Amino acid sequence: MKKGILFLFFLSFSIQAQVKVGDSLPIFTLKNANNEEVSSISFKNKYVLIDFWASWCAPCRKGNKELVQLHKEIDSSKFEIVGISVDTDIEKWKKSIEKDSVKYTQVHDPNGFDAKTAVLFGVEVLPSQFLFDTTGILIAINPTKAEINTLLKR
Repeated sequence: MKKGILFLFFLSFSIQAQVKVGDSLPIFTLKNANNEEVSSISFKNKYVLIDFWASWCAPCRKGNKELVQLHKEIDSSKFEIVGISVDTDIEKWKKSIEKDSVKYTQVHDPNGFDAKTAVLFGVEVLPSQFLFDTTGILIAINPTKAEINTLLKR
């Protein structure tokens, strides 16, 4: 019995990948609200903030307002925000984008915390954010707006 428990613990632990500071931006392709594919490799030579969220997450929705403002303040030629929704209901996700006036890149990865990108990044709570530099290297996890401004040297 103990061997079975240890095996299950090891299996569940090894499945959860977790990007760490210094790691490269994982390659993924997801669909946006217009059903168009968006790939992480399309954000080369920019700082990229990956924001995991969901329409039902109150702190995420509050964070959307802050990210909308941040997106307006920072030059889009050097900074991109990519929202990855883990909503299981695509219509609620689309309504939330509209209601929150989100204009930055939004993609959808269904299945909640079992979504492929959520597992790849090791997301266990929402919101979760990952800031990558212009070379695609992770430089901060859950940075504040002030930290983002400092890291972008604005």
